[in-house]
Amino acid sequence: MTARMPAEWAQQDWIWIGFPAHADLWEEDLAPAQEQMAAFANAVSEAGQDVRLVVRDDAAAEAARKLVSAKVAIERHPYGDIWIRDTGPLILPDGSGARRAQGFGFNGWGGKYLLPGDQETGPSLAEAGSFPYSRAGWILEGGAVETDGTGLVVTTEQCLLNPNRNPDLTREQIWANLQRDLGFDRILWLGDGLLGDHTDGHVDNLARMVGEDVIAIPSATERDDPNAEVYTDARLRAREFGLEVRDIPSPGRMGEGEDVEPASYMNFAVTNGVVVVPTYCSPLDADAVAAIGALFPDRDVVGLRADAVLTGGGSFHCASQHVPAAG
Repeated sequence: MTARMPAEWAQQDWIWIGFPAHADLWEEDLAPAQEQMAAFANAVSEAGQDVRLVVRDDAAAEAARKLVSAKVAIERHPYGDIWIRDTGPLILPDGSGARRAQGFGFNGWGGKYLLPGDQETGPSLAEAGSFPYSRAGWILEGGAVETDGTGLVVTTEQCLLNPNRNPDLTREQIWANLQRDLGFDRILWLGDGLLGDHTDGHVDNLARMVGEDVIAIPSATERDDPNAEVYTDARLRAREFGLEVRDIPSPGRMGEGEDVEPASYMNFAVTNGVVVVPTYCSPLDADAVAAIGALFPDRDVVGLRADAVLTGGGSFHCASQHVPAAG
């Protein structure tokens, strides 16, 4: 039987964090996005955990070194953009006390963003960590699955059942693949993800496991919140499944005009000493950080600006990949 994927709050050896480098992708947001990702790396490092900042070339390494402390290691890897939660491998126990790197097919979130380098990210990170690497024969991104370490996986129908990922696989076949490759034995299917999310509804922007059978889900705080119905549906499904639901404020509607940004406090990163929560200059930032802090009393919880990172389509969790401790 495949050893199961551990919860994110289990002990970690280190965390990889992506560093923005493509001027043609980030344009005027490149410098502030670099500063915000460097602040994320520094916060984790200052809490006592090893951090490996992932850069793509010498120029990015030079820019990164000016922004991060000497405690942060810099590693060069190929990548199309910083979203290594999706392009990198999931690091899993192998059942014998060691670890392995489980990769998956990646097609640019359903063919939207096919960038050179993304196919090489997984093998490169695995080699750097000295993990045996294998790639499953189906499409899956790390941000699409969430677990509490008990064998439960939470995901969304919008993403995993989307025909732009695995059009030849049925719902039952996808569930069988999750059992085989990641060791899950229970599944909670949520419905849609956030409006404007180019990942087609990754669960790490919608709902996060914060304890065994305990899930955190945003609650709408303003009448014009574009995701109010999505939150309500997710909360209903989670409760019907038997999970305890904890409410986290939503940042509300963000974006200009008709454009809606997929801003979410749920894209926090859990590390050994600190939980880093993205903030967006919203009046709800402090309330959200406090609410998430109450869920992790054994860790410091800090809010760091991620509005520039959000312009690239994600936040801290999307741009990082933790490495669970061996055993």
